[in-house]
Amino acid sequence: MKAKDNDVREWIQAILITVVVSLFIRLFLFETTLVIGHSMDFTLHDRDRVIINKLVYRLYSPERGDIVVFKNPDPKNRKENFVKRVIGLPGDTVEIYDNKVYVNGELLDEPYINEPIMGDFEKVTVPDDTFFVMGDNRNNSMDSRSSSVGFIPKKDIIGKAQLRIWPLTYFTLFK
Repeated sequence: MKAKDNDVREWIQAILITVVVSLFIRLFLFETTLVIGHSMDFTLHDRDRVIINKLVYRLYSPERGDIVVFKNPDPKNRKENFVKRVIGLPGDTVEIYDNKVYVNGELLDEPYINEPIMGDFEKVTVPDDTFFVMGDNRNNSMDSRSSSVGFIPKKDIIGKAQLRIWPLTYFTLFK
């Protein structure tokens, strides 16, 4: 009977260690999220699954061009995540005119968008500890241009979209 008790104890111990390690990884290092909607077309598509690197922004700040995952700014929907691209960093000015985005007066090179932006956006300065984000599908994205989203506080950024893992045919590592 002693050997059987030891086997059970070892199994329980192995399961507990696995659960603790899994929780640690999910809470502090990596997690997956489902992309919902078309705001990031043609980089990410509706129903894509991505792995979020949660550690990188504990060590560094987001950079222009990063694809970030952040909490929905609406207090009623904080469990919902948004996926957008960082356009403006704290202190940057961002404006849109003639179907193009300008950051600090310079035309932003955007090889990831597929069609010109419709509509202008007045020059704004990104406040400290916040970021200006936009979807790659600029004409179908609720992002920092919208008063319901606005500037994204650094504390609301969950992490960087690092890897598309589903569908497998579109497996992609984002820099």
